[in-house]
Amino acid sequence: MADSKKTVQSVFTALFAALIAAGAFISIPAGPLGVSIVLQNMICILSGCVLGGIQGAAAVGLFIMAGAIGLPVFAGGKGGFAVLFSPVGGFYYGYFLGALVAGIIAGKPSLSDKKITITYALKIALAALAGFVILYIPAIPWAMSKTGKSFAAIFAGYVAPFLIGDFIKMCATIALSLFLRPVAARYLK
Repeated sequence: MADSKKTVQSVFTALFAALIAAGAFISIPAGPLGVSIVLQNMICILSGCVLGGIQGAAAVGLFIMAGAIGLPVFAGGKGGFAVLFSPVGGFYYGYFLGALVAGIIAGKPSLSDKKITITYALKIALAALAGFVILYIPAIPWAMSKTGKSFAAIFAGYVAPFLIGDFIKMCATIALSLFLRPVAARYLK
């Protein structure tokens, strides 16, 4: 029975890693510093909100490892260690931290998640908000160190152009999490 549960957990982790990778195929160049609009950040935070902290972060970690070994899973179909050490590399570390924190706040999925209460919806909303904010924490100083640009320049190029889109993605993450958590709980119990 324990092996069956671990197998199902592994399948969910791999599934979310694959969904994150698939998010690379929807990439719209935006911002003056070469950052693209992608669905990957949303799916990373969604993985934490749906699977919980450890398993959600594991899905992001698996995605990052796939990209590090050269698979074209990063934005724009890129792969390799060079991407992780480029000015946008900080976003990938932020994806991991964002999923971990969002998952810790959301907690592991439970069958009781089927009943949506205001408190439960607010917890998921807080988890998603924290995840989206935290993904920028390593991205900004990383980009500053790699480009030599000021905080204001990095904020203008790496954050400001994406705030409206991230807000929309955060709202979608909340709605999807409220729908998917009971489904995940049924299989992960």
